[in-house]
Amino acid sequence: MKLFTSTILLLALASNALAASKHPEIEHGLEKVTCGSMIKLANVDTGYKLHSHTVAYASGSGQQSVTALSSSVDANSFWKVQASYGRGCLRGEPIPCGATIRLHHVGTKGYLHSHHHNSPLSHQQEVSCFDKEDTGDDWRVVCTGKSKEWMREESVRLVHVETKKYLSTSPRYTFAAPISGQLEVSCGGKDGSITLWAAQEGVYFA
Repeated sequence: MKLFTSTILLLALASNALAASKHPEIEHGLEKVTCGSMIKLANVDTGYKLHSHTVAYASGSGQQSVTALSSSVDANSFWKVQASYGRGCLRGEPIPCGATIRLHHVGTKGYLHSHHHNSPLSHQQEVSCFDKEDTGDDWRVVCTGKSKEWMREESVRLVHVETKKYLSTSPRYTFAAPISGQLEVSCGGKDGSITLWAAQEGVYFA
């Protein structure tokens, strides 16, 4: 029985290795963030993931809310990296530092968006998830290291192109029900540690 079980395990591992060799996008450890990749973004200061869901703001724009969530297993924290509004990019194309991108929420199909509405808790600039495409969806990737391309696990800042404000979150601003424990995500004018984000787990296309 032990020999039979070991044989089955070895066959399963071999099958997984063969699948990964045919499909490089499912390999682990690819370093570059590329066009089409589906990623989770973690705030470096808190470890919370950029997140959205079908809960709308009760004030401001009334659009779909964007928060930061402590859980690392929630599927609503996946975002697809796309080119800026009105432009395209090839799947697997690396994202250069300084490039303008959009983040498409995989679960609800809205775009990470900001505009001149006040956020509900900190009264900074609101960040929402918007189901229509426009230039308010554009974000510039500002790298903090020496790399010339956006790299997995390396800190970047996301600057809203229209308003020049930085995507941020802080445990000082925590929601009550119905999204208890989730942090407000907003845009502010200062580029401190709360504005640092890192691409972590996900599907990275090469």
